[in-house]
This record gives sequence, C-alpha cells and structure tokens, in this order.
Amino acid sequence: MGIRKPIVAGQFYEKDFQKLNKQIEECFEGENGPGALPLKKRQGDILGAIVPHAGYVFSGACAAWCYKKIAESKFPDLFLILGPNHSGFGTTSTILDDWETPFGVVKTDKSFAKKLVENSSIKEDSMAHLNEHSIEVQLPFLQFASRDNLDNLRFVATTLSYDFNLSELALSIRKTIDESGKKVCIIASSDFTHHGSAYGYMPFSENIKENMKKLDYGAIDFIKKLDSKGFLDYVNEKKATICGASAISLLIEILKDKANKASLMHYYTSGDVMKDYSNTVGYAGIVFK
Repeated sequence: MGIRKPIVAGQFYEKDFQKLNKQIEECFEGENGPGALPLKKRQGDILGAIVPHAGYVFSGACAAWCYKKIAESKFPDLFLILGPNHSGFGTTSTILDDWETPFGVVKTDKSFAKKLVENSSIKEDSMAHLNEHSIEVQLPFLQFASRDNLDNLRFVATTLSYDFNLSELALSIRKTIDESGKKVCIIASSDFTHHGSAYGYMPFSENIKENMKKLDYGAIDFIKKLDSKGFLDYVNEKKATICGASAISLLIEILKDKANKASLMHYYTSGDVMKDYSNTVGYAGIVFK
C-alpha cells in the first residue's frame, strides 16, 4: 500500500498550497458561493451530500455550499466518497492507499475499506482510480472543511462502474456502516446535465439555460423525494448526461430510510460562469440530513 498521487492538481485546481487555499476561499466568498467561509461551530449531522467535481473555476462555488454545511456539522468518523468511473478501466472498487493533495495526505480508513470488500461486490482494485478525477477533486475541499480535525480525517474512496446491483450494494454498505459503529458521511461526486456538441447531447437548441435547469430540476425532484428508482428512470427516459447518476442513486438508496430531508443548496451551470451556453454543464449541491 502506497500513496495515490494527485493527477489533476494544476489542472482542475491549483497545485500550490497557498494558491489552492486562496482558490477555495474564493469559492466560498465569491460569486455563486455561499458568501462566507464556514463558521467555527459544529452542530447537527450531515448524512450525505451530492457535490460536483469539475474544475474549481467552474463548480467550486457550488461545492462550497455543501462543504460549508459539512464543516459546520458534527465531525464524522469517516467520509465515504462515491464517484463515477469516467475512464472505464477497472471495476466497482476501492483502494487501500492514502491519497495526497497539495494540502497533504488524506488517510484511508483501511479497516472499513477491507470490511466493505468482504461484505459487498466492491473489489480492491487500483486500476479504476489511477486516472479518475471525481474523487480526487473532493479531497482539498474536504481537508479545508476539516481543518479543525485533520488528524482525525479518514475517508474511503469507491469508484462505481456499471457492473453493480443497486439494492444489493446499498444493503451491503449499510451493513458495513452498522457493523463498524462509525458515524459516516457519504459524498456522491457528480455533475449534472452535460449539454452541447462536445458531449454529444443536444436535446434543445434554444433557451438552453432555462431548459437545462428544467431538465436538471426534474432529476433533483426525485432526489428530494429520496426516490432512487424514480431518479434513474428519469435519467434513462431523458437520456440525461448526469455523469455520477450511479453514485447519486446509490447514495439515495443507502440513506432512504435514514435521511429526513434532501435540500438543494445551490444550482447553476458552467454557462453561467462562462456566459456561453454552447457547451455547458449543470452543477447542483444537495445535502442530506
């Protein structure tokens, strides 16, 4: 077991410690962000969140809404991060390596990861994680939000391919959480609709901003109802290009009997940032309590 080195530092986010810190602060305080850094107090529990994973210039402000809530809630024993498999390499898997970012090393909860492999169809396989950015981009934000507790920060990375049974995997993850006795916050790493010729998805050519919002809010309505089947049916019916749909549906399925509420914190698109909607991606920050 070694250390998984960052692959998108200097690309999706700043690779210099000070510049990265400033970049994340600007995500909180700047346009589209929550308007302030996290407060020092911690109260209440966050069971999970859906957080985008694009470059911080685009989706960082949306991510900041979720990480502000996470930073202000009681610190969990473990963050379980579920991400899609963009590369197509490997299978639904976790790795036991610790992960490095410009802020330092984030430790993997190896005992939990091993138990997850024992209890479920999740494999221990580094292949799917080598070139995957969806989990990595969450970590600097997680470190920033955990600055008062960095020594105790633990996480488990799980990359999802299309080879898992939703209800079975959700049950086995819930079983692992229950057996561990740990307080776990689950993060599903996902952007929402990718629209434009660059993504091969162009269901509308006019009023793109309004139509994308309508399309994504249709999916968000099922998330708010904690309806994983309805969400997946909607995504399939619309052929919606929500890259982390598998992670979102798994998060809902795990939390459906535990969460009381899923709240949309913020929504906008990369088109709103770039003032160009020819190729645009939707970002939603959603928190589960």
